[in-house]
Amino acid sequence: MNKIMVAGLGAGELDQLPLGVYKQLKGERTTFLRTEHHPVVSELKEEGFVYQSFDYIYEKHDSFEKVYIEIVEVLEAEAQKGEILYGVPGHPLVAEKTVQLLIEASEREGFELEIIGGQSFLDPLFAAVKADPIEGFQLLDGTDLHLEDIKMDQHLIIGQVYDAFTASDVKLTLMELYPYDYSVTIVTAAGTKEELVKTIPLVELDREVQLNNLTSLYVPPAVEMDTRYKQFSTFRQIIARLRGPGGCPWDIEQTHHSLKKYLIEETYELLEAIEEEDIDHMIEELGDVLLQIMLHAQIGEDEGMFTINEVIGTVSEKMVRRHPHVFGDISVENTDDVKANWETIKKAEKGGTETEKPLLSDIAKGYPSLMKAYEYQKKAAKAGFDWELSDGAWEKVYEEIEEFRDEAAKGDKHAQISEFGDLLFSLINIARFYKIHPEEALAKANTKFFNRFAYVEQKVKESGKDFADFSLDDLDGFWNEAKERGIS
Repeated sequence: MNKIMVAGLGAGELDQLPLGVYKQLKGERTTFLRTEHHPVVSELKEEGFVYQSFDYIYEKHDSFEKVYIEIVEVLEAEAQKGEILYGVPGHPLVAEKTVQLLIEASEREGFELEIIGGQSFLDPLFAAVKADPIEGFQLLDGTDLHLEDIKMDQHLIIGQVYDAFTASDVKLTLMELYPYDYSVTIVTAAGTKEELVKTIPLVELDREVQLNNLTSLYVPPAVEMDTRYKQFSTFRQIIARLRGPGGCPWDIEQTHHSLKKYLIEETYELLEAIEEEDIDHMIEELGDVLLQIMLHAQIGEDEGMFTINEVIGTVSEKMVRRHPHVFGDISVENTDDVKANWETIKKAEKGGTETEKPLLSDIAKGYPSLMKAYEYQKKAAKAGFDWELSDGAWEKVYEEIEEFRDEAAKGDKHAQISEFGDLLFSLINIARFYKIHPEEALAKANTKFFNRFAYVEQKVKESGKDFADFSLDDLDGFWNEAKERGIS
């Protein structure tokens, strides 16, 4: 294989093309262009410029990735015949995927690759929108735009907004973060006599008909904090400010210990929202749980102990490590295989020393008693301490009921508490056999009781009487009405 020289056609017209690049284009090599739709090409054609364009390849494929791969394959094949020149818009190393693929191919195949400059579209674009890149900017690809890459507090340049289809994808991605009427600027043919600069509301982006391969989108920084509420970095700044100098006295006074009860409360409120299947309520309560996590992380950062980045990094590493069937080359057939792998990996992480301490010692001491009993039983069952069938668990429930009845009749409060605890523990075991989480089941029962009793209360109020004016049978009648109405 011979040599491939890559030349940048610049961002504007022929007068802006460096002399060295111009001489190479006018040379005797066979010349290929990624696209002929460029002002420089139009002017060079008037001088007798001879070339082959790859525009036809765009018509063959349904994705830019396939287009770029074929272009590189053709270039490699042509270079076998002798030295060739490949021309691309702008600068070869700015927003030019085919050149990156050529670099990878040259390292892999060993052919010579020379890259000569050309003005990128960035300089004239920043001039067109009158923005200073020193303030921080991002250059992103409109054909491969990802929400998590966007930093709203920086100047955002989105290149390769070729057509309405690409513009629509870009618009929908940006509207996940920015208001629909946020002002954005379309810049086409920056730095040329054909330069077009048009500022429009974001929602109208894909309605523009003058988009082409020289079009870029400029999104100005979101200066106001309330515009950036959806970004995690903004939330982190808010929490830091609350606990920083001049912040909120209550937030500043909090410690890991003082916040424990709030984390528990918010978690239960989230569970309630999930049970209600109320999406808006879930969004609110998930935010409240996240608030508690961020407060703990900020306290850790304030004390110089850890940051939220370490928290995220630790759990990310754990998820990748414990899912080798997703991020590695391990194969699994079902969830049982996943659980088995998880426990094996977890044990290896602890250096295989898990047996040196009591099996149940790693169950969180802060769990509510109901959850702790459930987790104890799960752990013991994994070790083989379990009935093979649910029959044994049911017999244990009946046994505990009788023992509690006996103690209830005797009047020994200490014994009653002990036997009632045993009864609850045995009922939790039944829940485990039927794959029912007792905490979830009891939460559902509590909600059902609340809603049905609220109906009874409503009926009493409607009567103009007090609860004391009704017999238990009367109140039970209201309760049964609630059941019949499907209140749960």
